[in-house]
Amino acid sequence: MNLIILASRNVFRHRHRTVVTTLAMAFACAMMIVFAALMDGFSIGSEHNVVSMNTGDIQIHMPGYRDEPDIYSLIKNADQLLEQFREEEFYASKRLFAFGLMASDLGSSGVQLRGVDLVYEPTVTEIDQHIMTGDWLNSVDQHGVVIGKKLSKVLDVGLGDELVFIGQTADGYMANDSFKVKGILKSVSPAIDNAGVFMSNAMLSELIALPEGAHELVLMRMDRTGDLTSKTAGLRTSLGSGLEVMNWQQLMPIINRFLETAHIQTLIMMIFTYIAVASVVLNAMLMSVFERIREFGIMKAIGIKPRELVLLIYTEMFIQTFLAALLAILTGCSLSWYFQERGLDMSSLAEEISFAGIAFDPIWYAVLTVNSILIPVLFLFVVAAIAVIYPAAKVAIIRPVDAIHHQ
Repeated sequence: MNLIILASRNVFRHRHRTVVTTLAMAFACAMMIVFAALMDGFSIGSEHNVVSMNTGDIQIHMPGYRDEPDIYSLIKNADQLLEQFREEEFYASKRLFAFGLMASDLGSSGVQLRGVDLVYEPTVTEIDQHIMTGDWLNSVDQHGVVIGKKLSKVLDVGLGDELVFIGQTADGYMANDSFKVKGILKSVSPAIDNAGVFMSNAMLSELIALPEGAHELVLMRMDRTGDLTSKTAGLRTSLGSGLEVMNWQQLMPIINRFLETAHIQTLIMMIFTYIAVASVVLNAMLMSVFERIREFGIMKAIGIKPRELVLLIYTEMFIQTFLAALLAILTGCSLSWYFQERGLDMSSLAEEISFAGIAFDPIWYAVLTVNSILIPVLFLFVVAAIAVIYPAAKVAIIRPVDAIHHQ
């Protein structure tokens, strides 16, 4: 018995039913490919926003600084540590922070001044490429600052407008100076959007009379394929208890946990979607089996073994699933590629999207990977195989005499 030829004839015997069943499987699988690609894109984009826009791979502070940012809580030997880290295959940069009041002609707001190293900051983050309007900082214009998106609206300022800062120096005197808006950032995080003012480390150090040192050291691995946890543990051991060493997963535990469960969310969505697919396949195969009860009885009577009939049913299912998978891959990959290039615009739902203190681009981009294609397709074959267990068992146990006389 040539199973492929016989199964093909049976499949295309009722073309309308075959088309409906195949299209239902193909539609579900295509949607799962698109959903998996979008979830992969969300995971990769979220990690990129967390790591490359602000946090870096690893941050180092004085103990307790993150809970109570004290201007005097400085890492004294910051420059020496930075050189050491760069020799250990890290990109490294230092940051300074201060708080005060920033005023314009039309408003004022509390701000966090963020001093960055103009040479090394671009090696640990991509914040310099995240400008909405204007330009990033440079060493020529020391009084040029880059501010957060929402802060620019609160102060009602644009490029070139003047800002006046009032605060306190490290030695207890009043700090005040004027600056000009050089650039406005896209959304990064609520803290930066609402109150972030970026300037050079040299300018901030001069403004508030800070001594040598840094409030924060930011590291980015040159080779990001290794285990981040072990790298963090190694640094923590080498630096001792005098400094607090934490990676982005520890700094952003909610985001990290959410990203770890992203694939589980995709799996759950597949299970619910494919339950509906399984019911369609089961119904179609049962109809096909009951229409051919007498035929199966005759086949058994002439010596066809039950396992061969079960194999025939599964071959019919495999042909339909294979056609559905081809159609799903073609459709799903095309849609995923479109969303990878153009993105899914969510700005109609919300102009700005943030979660756990991180701002996300309202344009949701997909990332088409091998897993986002293979897993939905393999899952489809598994679900279809489970769905035809009952029809196949029905054919296997039926008695030839009962089947031949079946009404």
